[in-house]
Amino acid sequence: MTTWLVTGGSRGIGRAVVDHVAGAGDNVASLARSVGAEPPAVPNRVLEVKGDVTDENSIRRCVEAVTERFGSIDVVVNSAGVHRGRRIDALARSAWDEVLATNLTGAFEVCRAIVPLLSRGSAIVNVGAVVGLRGFPGDAAYGSAKAGLSGLTQVLAVELAQRGIRVNLVIPGFVDTDMTAGLTDRARARIVDKIPAGRIGTAAEIAEVIVAVARATYMTGATVPVDGGLLATFGGG
Repeated sequence: MTTWLVTGGSRGIGRAVVDHVAGAGDNVASLARSVGAEPPAVPNRVLEVKGDVTDENSIRRCVEAVTERFGSIDVVVNSAGVHRGRRIDALARSAWDEVLATNLTGAFEVCRAIVPLLSRGSAIVNVGAVVGLRGFPGDAAYGSAKAGLSGLTQVLAVELAQRGIRVNLVIPGFVDTDMTAGLTDRARARIVDKIPAGRIGTAAEIAEVIVAVARATYMTGATVPVDGGLLATFGGG
């Protein structure tokens, strides 16, 4: 049986991953700032740990709780994230720091804490974003953090390959989560108009790919877009 640790597992894509793998019979721990508003789909398979990826003590306590409950950690999914959309002339340093700390440094700290515990055949899946590959106005902080996460993924994939640990990056496009809930109808329509698939994706669709990537035994260092074809409209993936 596989044990998963999912950061940001109380909502959005993270919660979809938690529900997916627990429903498939695996054990899964969620590290998030709050417990999910609704109970997990399979609660007896899920350990919810309240904590923050920006806090090393939270990560340490989480790792201890997971290993005490399940014995090991086999897959790590770094999906914790915050978004503070501002153009550069209106972007406060505090907002920049918060976004980088959660989306990039948090993933680094989680990996740093857990990699020594991972055995051959384990996997790390980082959750990026289209804005980490292509420029979107108002996403200086978020785009920079996700671009950095792409670089971290590449380096870890090379560093850990000989230990049999795979590291990959999944790139969601626009997805129906809390981060997009505040879009006006007009803004949503403009976004959908740019997506060849003609709609915004769901968290469950992204979770399916994250799980498949985590289980793919000959994949490491890969970047996998799940964006309804959005990146293809920029002339490349």
